[in-house]
Amino acid sequence: MCVIEPSPVIETRRLVLRAPGPHDAGRLVALANDANIARMTLRMPHPFSIDDAEAFVVQVAGQNPARAQTFLIEHEDHGPVGVMGLFEDKDPAPEVGYWIGRPFWGRGYATEALEGAQVWASKRWKRRALMAGHFADNPASGRVLEKAGFLYTGEVRKGFSRARDADAQTRRMVWLA
Repeated sequence: MCVIEPSPVIETRRLVLRAPGPHDAGRLVALANDANIARMTLRMPHPFSIDDAEAFVVQVAGQNPARAQTFLIEHEDHGPVGVMGLFEDKDPAPEVGYWIGRPFWGRGYATEALEGAQVWASKRWKRRALMAGHFADNPASGRVLEKAGFLYTGEVRKGFSRARDADAQTRRMVWLA
């Protein structure tokens, strides 16, 4: 039986993944209003304003927890450092997406958060597989996914990037529990 948690919390060695709240909006803007982050995502606009952050928090609060979970990635010393989401889409398995604020790149936070989310997804959400994709011009994201055990499927899809206002080639990956 799948246990539905409306607002789960995932703890890893250095991080806590939790639901974003209204008090996080300013920090989200400070981290996400970066063209180099937004252009590597499908849905994030650039510029990213306080209105965008507030709308994001409201949208997350309204998610169906059986079909989507979005987490603020919070470091024990630095506070919020990024966002990770798992959601059901057109694929047979839920998709995972994430971003980390530029001051925190290269520290392993994305991999650590992803590994925590994988454990949660398999134990609490009862998912046996996750899908992910990264833009072909973002090999660093591919390395994060590989470190977390994702494998390339060989499929490349076009994905519309809101910040780019254009399609980008997305290399698809899968993780099996």
